[in-house]
Amino acid sequence: MRSTLKFFCALAVAFLVMLTFRALVFTIYTVPGSTLEPDFKAGDRVMVNRWSYGLRTGGSGLFSYGRLCCQPVSKGDLIAIDDTAGNVLIGRCTALPGDTIQLQKRTIIVPGKQNCARHDYYHIHSIGLVREEQIIGRVALVVYNHTPGLPFWHGYDSRRLFLPR
Repeated sequence: MRSTLKFFCALAVAFLVMLTFRALVFTIYTVPGSTLEPDFKAGDRVMVNRWSYGLRTGGSGLFSYGRLCCQPVSKGDLIAIDDTAGNVLIGRCTALPGDTIQLQKRTIIVPGKQNCARHDYYHIHSIGLVREEQIIGRVALVVYNHTPGLPFWHGYDSRRLFLPR
């Protein structure tokens, strides 16, 4: 009886550690479409490092937005973005705050705190301008690929296992 109780306590602690690790350090998201080919294919499960730009804190309710151990985003980074509808989008950063870009046949400067905007913005290919608060983290690797629409026991691509980004 005592060994059974120890087993379930150890199992509960391991489960809580795993959930904490997944919520604070690495998270897995699914690439929904093929807009990022050849980097990603539809159905790729990517691991996102939540600490790559600093851990996001607050943002709603009692606490204001902030980042612990803040690091800058670089051009060319593949990043995960939390859109306003609660979906996660993945894209490549093409312009930093203060950079000049062509957007809808107009030349604009990407807004940032250094040029009097309230927030830093980044231009993400195929997504557009994104506030810094929406960035979850950098894509670390493709864990595996499962073709959308197929049952879970079919549709895995062995060539897309643990591909670093």
